[in-house]
Amino acid sequence: MQSCESLLKNIEKLEDKISYKFKDKGNLILALTHSSYANEVKNEKVVSNERLEFLGDSVLSVVVSENIYKNYTQLSEGEMTKFRANVVCEASLKHCAHKLDIGKYLLLGKGEELTGGRKRTSILSDAMEALIGAIYIDGGFDCAKEFVLSQMKTFIVDSIKGEIFMDYKTQLQEIIQKNSEQKISYEIIEEKGPDHDKIFVSQAKLDGQVIGVGEGRTKKEADQMAAKSYLDKTR
Repeated sequence: MQSCESLLKNIEKLEDKISYKFKDKGNLILALTHSSYANEVKNEKVVSNERLEFLGDSVLSVVVSENIYKNYTQLSEGEMTKFRANVVCEASLKHCAHKLDIGKYLLLGKGEELTGGRKRTSILSDAMEALIGAIYIDGGFDCAKEFVLSQMKTFIVDSIKGEIFMDYKTQLQEIIQKNSEQKISYEIIEEKGPDHDKIFVSQAKLDGQVIGVGEGRTKKEADQMAAKSYLDKTR
């Protein structure tokens, strides 16, 4: 289990990777402190990154929302909401955390360490949000904005182009596999609009029975929305 002392020795390497030098190194250490570590060293009054994660989530949402609003004036409110959701999600945050090798620097409890916590999606995405929150606290909104866009601007562009989306198909597959051997399939049942602005309609089927219908600007996106329509009904 890594200690705060050993983390301090490596902290400059992480600062180089994120291109931000903390005025207060404690803000960065807090961002990297998982609740499992804080719970194991209670006598040292260590605090976890959960509150910073809450703050970072809000900062991230504002930065991405502002970028989409200012740069894609043709989008409706609904479209902006959808594209933002594609960016502000676990998958994107985990990708950024991997690129920065954040897992290497986390303060984890022994149990999380032994069970692969440094690679766990939820832990990495939460730590990424906490890091955004830490930069915001340490340097202000402009510094946090610069960091977010340096890491996630390509996700915004790809989302608008319809090249990334929430992976609802994988979520649905995992749910079904836990409970049965049933098979999920997808079928494009309709194409609407002119060739330059086509909308596809997809059906999600479970052993041949329709369980969800969705639309998208690409066939892949339509499949994802069909899976989402089922997930929304079960949540």
